[in-house]
Amino acid sequence: MFRTKRSGLVRRLWRSRAPVEGDGEADRGTHGTGGCCMGKATKVAKSNAGSEAELKALTNSILKKIKEKQLEVLLQAVESKGGARSPCLLLPNKVDAKVGQQSYSLPMLLYKVFRWPDLRHSSELKRLSCCESYGEINPELVCCNPHHMSRLCELESPPPPYSRYPMDYLKPPDSPDSGPSSSETGGTTYSAPVGLSDSLALQESGDRAHWCVVAYWEEKTRVGRLYSVQESSLDIFYDLPQGNGFCLGQLCSDNKSQLVQMVRSKIGYGIQLTREQDGVWVYNRSCYPIFIKSATLDNPDSRTLLVHKVFPGFSIKAFDYDKAGSLQRPNDHEFTQQPRTGFTVQISFVKGWGQCYTRQFISSCPCWLEVIFNSR
Repeated sequence: MFRTKRSGLVRRLWRSRAPVEGDGEADRGTHGTGGCCMGKATKVAKSNAGSEAELKALTNSILKKIKEKQLEVLLQAVESKGGARSPCLLLPNKVDAKVGQQSYSLPMLLYKVFRWPDLRHSSELKRLSCCESYGEINPELVCCNPHHMSRLCELESPPPPYSRYPMDYLKPPDSPDSGPSSSETGGTTYSAPVGLSDSLALQESGDRAHWCVVAYWEEKTRVGRLYSVQESSLDIFYDLPQGNGFCLGQLCSDNKSQLVQMVRSKIGYGIQLTREQDGVWVYNRSCYPIFIKSATLDNPDSRTLLVHKVFPGFSIKAFDYDKAGSLQRPNDHEFTQQPRTGFTVQISFVKGWGQCYTRQFISSCPCWLEVIFNSR
């Protein structure tokens, strides 16, 4: 029987749908317990044969109504898991689809089928800045490209004990009243990291174009030079099919640690760092969790700093400029020790740190980033 190109695209798309628990292919980083996305990491039981058949029939009927070129765009995004650049998929916003007793808009159905089977409401989503529909409201057409969206990472209240550690706990035992030097911790607690003179030079030279600089570390050793960021969005990755930005795979590292090499290989698509109107967002594009510490994610009255776990496909507002201005307290080591380099956000790939981990400091993590914001 002759098969059209359209039917072939539809079959490939269905085979590329997001797995649910029980398929044996579920994204190991998407579900789990703990971390700031705990409330969103709801496990989805494998659907029964009836609902699976109903969903397949509904999805196929919708896909067959989409233009062939649009199917190719959707397939490119889905098969590359967002690694390849794909244009917007503009489709009618008001088309509803019903699965069982539940009705979904067309965009929501595609997001559920191809990315998040546990997705329940559009309020759980955040559109990425690469999308043409970002910041715009079009009642007729909306981008339905699943990889132009991310899940919002909701902070827990109260935070889990394992991710909370007091400021006093971070002080070295031989120096109770002062912060550790950068040579002791890799500059991850109170002091500016080794080599931050590069950042100071950028600021003192009169360069106002960059809004942050990024340092890549392997344990206590910084690898490569600081990366100055002028564009509003930056991809930081180890291996990305299509993309420009800070490629960690091109840096020369002498670290022979098996753990470092293992974590380095898992960075994959990495993260996307985006400066937006309400702050700086981090989108986890990799297949594994990342861990973030930022002062603006904490309660302003708290003397503790939290490490937040961000699952694959989730976004978190890692830095808030307005909150940062109010956090400069006279007795706060975290800020008084960095008066010229501004504020920092620390991000560890795959491995976390804190009281319930063997790693107490981020400088013990195999692969991590320090994002230093230009406060001027």
